[in-house]
Amino acid sequence: MDIATAILIIGFAALVAAFLLLVIGLVYSELMNSDIPRGVANSGKLHMVHGLFVGLAIAGRILHRLGICHQVNFIRWFVACFLTRLRPVPAGLRVKDLKFSEVPVRLYQPTAVCGGLRRGLVYFHGGGWVLGSIDSVDEVCRHIAKESETTVVSVGYRLAPEHRYPAQLDDCEAALCHFLSVAEAEFGVDANRVAVGGDSTGANMAAALCQRLARTQVGRLPFPRAQVLVYPTLQMADFNLPSYQQNHAVPVLFRGRVAFYFLQYLNGDVSLCQDLLEGIHVPTELKPSYKEWLSPSNLPPECVARGFTERPAAEYDGEVYHAVKAGLEHEVSPLLADDAVIQKTPPTFILTCEYDVLRDDGILYRKRLLDLKKDVTWRHVADGFHGMMNFFNHSWLTFPSAAYVVDSVVDYMRTL
Repeated sequence: MDIATAILIIGFAALVAAFLLLVIGLVYSELMNSDIPRGVANSGKLHMVHGLFVGLAIAGRILHRLGICHQVNFIRWFVACFLTRLRPVPAGLRVKDLKFSEVPVRLYQPTAVCGGLRRGLVYFHGGGWVLGSIDSVDEVCRHIAKESETTVVSVGYRLAPEHRYPAQLDDCEAALCHFLSVAEAEFGVDANRVAVGGDSTGANMAAALCQRLARTQVGRLPFPRAQVLVYPTLQMADFNLPSYQQNHAVPVLFRGRVAFYFLQYLNGDVSLCQDLLEGIHVPTELKPSYKEWLSPSNLPPECVARGFTERPAAEYDGEVYHAVKAGLEHEVSPLLADDAVIQKTPPTFILTCEYDVLRDDGILYRKRLLDLKKDVTWRHVADGFHGMMNFFNHSWLTFPSAAYVVDSVVDYMRTL
């Protein structure tokens, strides 16, 4: 080996070492900003998973700034290649990749003999409208389909930042309406027993879609039999609810990231994150209604037990409002819909997790539904954190409590 080659090799090794040290240093700094309470299930493993995800985000950020690839594309690639494992289809289940109205879907059909038409579930994955895929919820959909004897349709809607609102919701609507129109003839499913559901932002779209269909699809197709909302994000008006304060730094979803994801969904202007967190985007005339619906007094006393400080009202900024005003409409913030809209929604299953910034969104939506005499089933995971469903049956990434979340959905689907 000549001297020039040796120098190149040493230089390259030094650059790699410097890159790794930079990533490690940034990961350590980010980890110090997290706060995992003692009550969280498998807190040691959650620390490890959080470190992995922070490392991915930081490595992606560096590659983005170097002009090598977009941060989001790097994270999607890594998750698809190293954290998503598609196993052989188990006995008793048939799985097909199809397209419904040009929207990619994955269909899960139980093969056991059924005495009549089956029930159905159209499922929307989470991921902040930016991440997630059909593959990321494959294990969840398999389990729900097989254990509840339900035909499940998992929807691969378009993602931000490539596509903004309402592209994602439009895709979900198109896939659902296509399925409803052919459910019985092509798949042996009773269109009157088809629920919609999802986790996190997928649950947001399930709730928003039910409200949209209540206004636009009257009489055209069967209305969803139920909405299944797993730790849903339901409003963009108040990021200072008790759950946001108590769990602001609990992985895998920090308080600031919720505002970031909403902005990615709406317009991509993440410079407005702090404005959303402070609440200056909410017009003065809307605050009384929001205060009524989002008041901490509507929460069970135990939700405030870990601490809550009432924040002074923020001064309204009209420019910020006009930049994000679509986010306060009920198709993005279903919790903020008028009573007349919520009154038309189907029976609801809501699951919340104690150590989740979005906990209070689900509980407050339950309160609104109950006040309107709607049928609601609520499950609460006392040691749960946001996103735990994604760690169901994923080898070393598995969290035992995730099984409770998925089986709760199974139990509810059996009632439909």
